[in-house]
Amino acid sequence: MTTVTGTPFETDEQRALRTAVAALGRRHADSHEDDPDVLWREAGKLGYLGVSLPEEYGGGGGGIVELATVLEELGAAGCPLLLMIVSPAICGTVIARFGTEEQRRRWLPGLADGSRVMAFGITEPDAGSNTHRITTTARRTPDGWVLSGRKVFVSGVDTAGDTMIVGRTEDARTGALKPCLFVVPRDAPGFHRTAIDMELRAREKQFELVLDEVRLPADALVGDEDAGLLQLFAGLNPERVMTAAFALGMGRYAVAKAVAYAKERQVWKAPIGAHQAIAHPLAQAHIELELAGLMTRKAAFLCDAGDGPEAGEAANMAKYAAAEACVRAVDQAVHTLGGNGLTREYGLGRLIAASRVARIAPVSREMILNYVSHQSLGLPKSY
Repeated sequence: MTTVTGTPFETDEQRALRTAVAALGRRHADSHEDDPDVLWREAGKLGYLGVSLPEEYGGGGGGIVELATVLEELGAAGCPLLLMIVSPAICGTVIARFGTEEQRRRWLPGLADGSRVMAFGITEPDAGSNTHRITTTARRTPDGWVLSGRKVFVSGVDTAGDTMIVGRTEDARTGALKPCLFVVPRDAPGFHRTAIDMELRAREKQFELVLDEVRLPADALVGDEDAGLLQLFAGLNPERVMTAAFALGMGRYAVAKAVAYAKERQVWKAPIGAHQAIAHPLAQAHIELELAGLMTRKAAFLCDAGDGPEAGEAANMAKYAAAEACVRAVDQAVHTLGGNGLTREYGLGRLIAASRVARIAPVSREMILNYVSHQSLGLPKSY
C-alpha cells in the first residue's frame, strides 16, 4: 500500500507537493500530539499553509487543489491540521477574492505563513448554518458597525487573532436582512468566548461566542455589503472540499495502520491479513477512499475554476463521499486490531469520534442529500 496516492490528473508540481508534504508529515508523526504548533510553524515556513493564496501577498499562487493535497497528506501521516480548513481555506479565500487591497495586505501574508490564524463563525444555537435564520446582526453607525449575537462550535478561537463572523445587515431599500462578513479582533470589547465541554478530545477546542454590542470600524466589513451571500459561498465550497481532504487523510491513516497490523499479527499459522474476513473489508475501505479522493480532486478543481453550481454540487458530493468512506475505514481498522484498536499505542481509538465529525460538520450528510435531491435531481422539497 503506497504512502502517497497521486493520480494521473495531477501535474508534476502537484505530485511533487504531495510527496514533500507526506515526508513532512512522517517527520512530525511521532511528536505531533506533544507539540502540534511546531508542525504548523514549519508548514507555514515552507509555504504549505498559504499554497492557495496569491503570490503577491506571500502565498504560493495555487488553489484549493493544492491546499487540499497538503491537508490530506498531513492527515495520512497522522498529524492533520484542522485549522487549515478555516484559516487559509475559508477566510483566506474570501479575503483574497473580495477584500480591499488594504485588507489583503493586512491579513493575507500572516495567513499564508501561519503567523496569523483566523477563525470562522457561522453556526448559531437556533439556526445551525442556515443563513436565512442567522440572528447575529450588524447595525451601521457613523464610524462603523455594531455587531450583536451568538455563535457556537467555532474552532480555534483561543489561538486565532481574529474571527470572521457571518452576520446580517438591513437592506436600506427593502428592510430585509442580508448576510455579510465581518472580521472581529479577539480583544474587541464585548467579544466573549466560552469553551464548550466536548466529549471529543482534540487539540482544537470548540467555543461559544457572545458578541455584546461589539463596535467595529467600517473596514471590518469584508467585500461588498450587497454581495455577502456570494462571498460566503466562495468560502463554504472550499470548506467542504477541505473537510473531505481531512476525512481522506484520516481514513488513509487508519487503513495503513490496520494493514500493517494485519501483515504482522499472527494467529495459528498465518497472519490475520491472509484471511478474507480481514482482507476484503480493508480492500473495500481502500477502494472507497480512492473513489472519494477522485471526487474530492474534481471538486477542488471546480472550486478553483469558479463558483458555479457545478462547484457547489461537487463540493457537497466530495464531502459526503469522503466522510462516509472515512467512518467505514476507521471502523474497520479498529475492528481489525480488536482490543488493540482501542489502545493509545495504536492511535485509532481517538479516530472513532473524530471520523464522525466529518459526517456532521460543516453540514450534515442529510443536508447534503437534501441539496443533491433538490439541486441535482430536481425533486421537490419537503420543507
